[in-house]
Order: sequence, then C-alpha cells, then structure tokens
Amino acid sequence: MNVPDGLLYSREHEWLDVDDDHKIAKLGITDYAQDQLGDVVFVDLPEPGDGFEVGAALASLESVKAVSEVYSPVSGKVLQVNEMLADSPETINEDPYIKGWIVEIALSDAEELDDLMSASQYENYVEEEAEG
Repeated sequence: MNVPDGLLYSREHEWLDVDDDHKIAKLGITDYAQDQLGDVVFVDLPEPGDGFEVGAALASLESVKAVSEVYSPVSGKVLQVNEMLADSPETINEDPYIKGWIVEIALSDAEELDDLMSASQYENYVEEEAEG
C-alpha cells in the first residue's frame, strides 16, 4: 500500500494535496481505495463551480466490482476536474496520487483540514479497519 507523506487523508480513503496557503487542494482516492475497487472503468465528475460541504458525494467511480462515491473531506468549490479521467479512467488505478487526481477544490474553511489524517495516521487507520 502506497501512502505518500505530505498529503492529508480521510476516513473514506480520499487524499488531499493542499497548497502552502491552505486555499486550494487536489483530491483523489488512495492507493488502498483503488485496490479495493478494482479496475475503474468510468468516472462521473462534478462540474467546475460546483460547491460541496464536508461529507457530500462529489464524484462516483464505476469499477468492474461496484459503483462507489467519492466524498468531499472538506467544504469548497470545484476549480477544475481531471478531464483525462473521462477517456482514461484506469489512470486512477495506475497512478492514484499524481495523474489520477479527481478534482481541484478551493477550500471554504482551512480549519476542516485539522480533521484529516497524516500518512502514518492513515496507515494505522487502514490496519485497524482491516483487523476490525
């Protein structure tokens, strides 16, 4: 399981790469999540300008196994979506952290980032979840 340092992680297995000013973040699903999903065959993306609250479904991923929602771990507005995923949804499986990002969000409340986990906290969370 690949869990890069320097990103923030949610309990729903999303990651955020937050800029230095805590105003903009790229969001995607973790390596663990893409592995659990299996081969992603379709991505339903939001529109730029769409707003989301914490916990709202912001995209859905269809895999050979199931359809899964991607939940927003922060409140904000979509600045851009990863258009490449429309033609190459498998990019999420191949490179979930760099090329397979899903959306870029303008954060509404940087304090919400405090509720997310570091890489080591996320690794422990996944281990505990697997045991439980």
